[in-house]
Amino acid sequence: MEHDEQLSHQIVEFYEKLSSWESGVVKDAGHSLPQIHAVEILGANGGMRMKQLAEKMGITTGTLTVQVDRMEQAGLVERQAHDQDKRVTLVCLTPAGWNIYYEHDRLHQTLTDQITAKFSDNERQILVTLFEKMNSAF
Repeated sequence: MEHDEQLSHQIVEFYEKLSSWESGVVKDAGHSLPQIHAVEILGANGGMRMKQLAEKMGITTGTLTVQVDRMEQAGLVERQAHDQDKRVTLVCLTPAGWNIYYEHDRLHQTLTDQITAKFSDNERQILVTLFEKMNSAF
């Protein structure tokens, strides 16, 4: 039980530190955290239907519509007709959106390198496996 409590506290502490870092990086870039999360998801997955993007972000399509409107005005995304089904609209990154995705991804990689600098290759692989298991639980 003591180890479970320790683990819980360590996960919460890591989450708080990561969230604080993420908020600082996003604030410096001049975009909102939800906008950057949308950019990250679209960069990793390509163009997506509004419903799919909303599900990945854990928000309603109504909330996403407002956000996508703002992101479109900021030049980060554009709505495009689906190639095979013209009734379907995809949200896609613009070149400016891709630039933000690559820059933010580079910052994530730098952070990962810094916090795992003293890890062996084996420890890194174990960490990857553990995070995969943790992420699949959501």
